[in-house]
Amino acid sequence: MAAALNLCWRLLGTALGFTLFGVGGLLLTLFWFPLLALCLRGERRRTLAQLTIRHSFRLFLGVLRGWGVLDYRVSGMPADLRGALVVANHPSLLDYVMLAAEMPVCDCIVKQSLWRNPFVGGVVRAADYIPNVEAERLLPLCMARIQAGGLLLIFPEGTRTTPGEPIKLQRGAAQLAVRSQVPLQPVRIHCNTRFLTKQDKWFKIPENKPTFTIEFLPQVAPDEVVATGQSSALAARQLTRFLTRTLQTGPQ
Repeated sequence: MAAALNLCWRLLGTALGFTLFGVGGLLLTLFWFPLLALCLRGERRRTLAQLTIRHSFRLFLGVLRGWGVLDYRVSGMPADLRGALVVANHPSLLDYVMLAAEMPVCDCIVKQSLWRNPFVGGVVRAADYIPNVEAERLLPLCMARIQAGGLLLIFPEGTRTTPGEPIKLQRGAAQLAVRSQVPLQPVRIHCNTRFLTKQDKWFKIPENKPTFTIEFLPQVAPDEVVATGQSSALAARQLTRFLTRTLQTGPQ
């Protein structure tokens, strides 16, 4: 009986969490971010908007944790994390939320369709995230953010991991790292149970409370992994293989 009640409570908490996330994003879009647009411009506006997102996500995750919906632990994050390409595996819908809540101001690449989303469009525009445009325009945008001391978060799988299967990385993150020679910050995310995967509906609640482990691994420079003298295509393939081994977690 206690287990059934706990499951029902976590189902209710998950539903309320989705509602809270949507309403919070809408309120920020309608009120706070337009105020920022009136008062601030450029880098100051983007920084304050991303700080707002960080603290909003912390509050959101704190509520979920307090309700007993989930738990998460973070280890190994450098105290002076900046100017790096952050690459992570992607087991759950909440991966971005957890990482953005823990890291300093953080850029990411988003689908262009999200810029018109009524709940998160204002958030995306205010934070000045990078739209997923063609590669010729995308690479200079990404390089400029990182070389200015920013953090760019990329999930190189391109979509959430299929539970129980090896991760499969696309080469975009490796190509960006090879061409820009920016440091790579790998982050390995593991959840003790299936939760909010791409294959599962939000109401498919696991029997046990999901617990996420977010592990910041040692930073690495591309030239520490890639042999000198290779073409950029071969170097990207080699770096992708390295990231695949690094980010792979055990069976879930």
